[in-house]
Amino acid sequence: MLIYNVTMNVDHEIVADWLQWMKSVHIPDVMATGKFTEYRMLRMTGQADSGLTYAIQYTCADHSTLNDYMANHAPALQKEHNERYGHKAVGFRTVLEIID
Repeated sequence: MLIYNVTMNVDHEIVADWLQWMKSVHIPDVMATGKFTEYRMLRMTGQADSGLTYAIQYTCADHSTLNDYMANHAPALQKEHNERYGHKAVGFRTVLEIID
């Protein structure tokens, strides 16, 4: 099992809108691809003034499933996010393997 982890730093001024959009639109769209079995959203504590940092973790079965998502679904979903929020919500992605 793998976790596709998306870490985002979000400007304070758009946090409420970003959270609402992520929960009602973006995450449901990601889950509708059928590539992930579950997700969770976390917020980093002890933040500075540069915005709030969130991690959205999507669980998938294997690298083949994740690679299919990355090739066939991620570009359009990321483009939609970037067009909506631009530099006010920036992030990076990592892949974690569940060991235990």
